Amino acid sequence: MSTAPFALELPTDIDSTVAIALQEDVGSGDVTATLIPADRVCSARVVCRESAVLAGAPWFNSVIRQIDPAVAVTWQFDEGAALTADDVVCRIEGPARAIVTGERTALNFLQTLSGAATVTRQYVAALGATRTRILDTRKTVPGLRGAQKYAVRAGGGVNHRMGLFDAILIKENHIAAAGSISAAVAALRVSHPRLRIEVEVENMQELDEALAAGVEMIMLDNFTLEAMRAATAHVAGRALIEISGGVEIDALASLGTVGADFVSIGALTKNVRAIDFSMRIEA
Repeated sequence: MSTAPFALELPTDIDSTVAIALQEDVGSGDVTATLIPADRVCSARVVCRESAVLAGAPWFNSVIRQIDPAVAVTWQFDEGAALTADDVVCRIEGPARAIVTGERTALNFLQTLSGAATVTRQYVAALGATRTRILDTRKTVPGLRGAQKYAVRAGGGVNHRMGLFDAILIKENHIAAAGSISAAVAALRVSHPRLRIEVEVENMQELDEALAAGVEMIMLDNFTLEAMRAATAHVAGRALIEISGGVEIDALASLGTVGADFVSIGALTKNVRAIDFSMRIEA
C-alpha cells in the first residue's frame, strides 16, 4: 500500500491503455481530418473551465505521441496542481491533422483522471488535519484501474490493493465458505505467506477473532461512530484499521476523530464526473 500523498509513480500500462482508446476512436483513420491540408502546422491550447485538480498529463502525452511524435505538448501546471476556471493547462504545436485527431481521446483521459483527483482532494480536505488517510477501492472503470489509482494519489489519497492478486481481503462470503475467520486466515497464511491479510468484521466478536489470528489490517464495515471508537481503542495499534461502508463526505470530519488509519471511499473512482476541459486551435 502506497502511503506517500503525492507518490506519482506512473503505471506501466499507459501506452497500451491509450492504444486501445485510440483504436476505439480513430479506427482505420480520421476521415474528417482529411479536410485539413496534410502540411498544415498549428498551435492549440487546452483550457480548464472550472476549479479542479490536474491529473492525466502522461496519458494525454501518450495519445499525442502515438498519433504523431512531431507534435509538441508544453504543460503549464504539474500533476496534482490546483486549477481555476480558464487556466491554460498546456499548449500544443505541430501538424494540425494530428492535433484534431487526438483531441477527443486526449481530453477524455484528462477530464476523467482530473475528475478523480479533484473529488479525492475534496475528501482529503473534508477529513481535515488528522492521522487518518483517504483510501481508494477496486470500484474502478474497467481497464482504467491503474490510471484512476494514479489520479487518487494526485489528489492526495492512498491506494488500497491493486487487485485480487497483491493483497488479501477476507469478507463475509469468504468467511462463510471457509467456516470462520480463523480458518480462512490460517489457510491463506499457508498458501500465500507473504501477502498482507485484511479481514472485514461486523462486530466486536469478529474483531477479537481477527486480532487473535494475527491479521495486519481490519475493516470496520458499517459500524456506528461510537462502535468505531470502541473498536479502535480495543485494537490499540495491533493492526491497521480501515473504516468502510458508504461513507459520505459530510461524515469525514467526525470519522477523523475516531483514530482509524484509513477511510475507504468507493466514490473516488466509481462515481466519475468529468472535469470540463476544452482544446482550441489558435489562429
